[in-house]
Amino acid sequence: MQVAVVTGASSGIGAALTRELASRGWFCVLMARREERLRTLAEDVKGEYEVCDVSDREAVEATAAHVLERHPQVKMLVNNAGITARADFITGDPERIEQVMRTNYLGCVWCLRAFLPALERARPSDVVNIVSVAGTVAFPPSGPYSASKHAQLAFSRAMSASLRRRGISVHTVNPGLIETEGFPQRAVLRSPLFRRAVLEPEDVARHIAGLVGKGPRETTIPRWYRFPGILQALAPNLVARLLARRAGMYR
Repeated sequence: MQVAVVTGASSGIGAALTRELASRGWFCVLMARREERLRTLAEDVKGEYEVCDVSDREAVEATAAHVLERHPQVKMLVNNAGITARADFITGDPERIEQVMRTNYLGCVWCLRAFLPALERARPSDVVNIVSVAGTVAFPPSGPYSASKHAQLAFSRAMSASLRRRGISVHTVNPGLIETEGFPQRAVLRSPLFRRAVLEPEDVARHIAGLVGKGPRETTIPRWYRFPGILQALAPNLVARLLARRAGMYR
């Protein structure tokens, strides 16, 4: 039996990926904060669930200990849990800024540390970190979210290099605009062209499932979303001026 642990599994990409993996024969252990949704999905896919807030390190460690008692080998860990923050660093709620960093970045760190022994026992195994295009390009109105994803991206890249020799492949997935409950993209986009560029969680789920068993990779979905990040890396000052004008902050 191949066991996959999926965080943030109660909705969006996490729920879609759980269904996709279950259809391919995986036994899924679901983690999230909303028990009712987790229970329903776990029943549908004949899996298990654990209520856990990944931003709480002690809660993650306790949850992992419970899971490892039943499943000492975990073939795949998917760090998908995340929250948004449509606010900037100056006017944004301080507590929200802290929570975004704890959930999106530190949640990944705590989960990998807690499940690492089980991943090593199951090697070759896979870790999938769901980051974001926002981790490659910073947009001022969502600065705290971008910062959390930048940190998560750096963590994922570092772990990919560190765990390669241990037989654990770390896959970094940077989705672009995805329509989910927490990220209602089509509702905030005015241009019909951009609305058509928004993908569904099922598109990302199939992409992730196709990475399993392959060497560590960093991918972007859709592929063309790589270019803003490349442009900012090559010409950061130019992009900063363009973004400042777009945000109404450049004079």
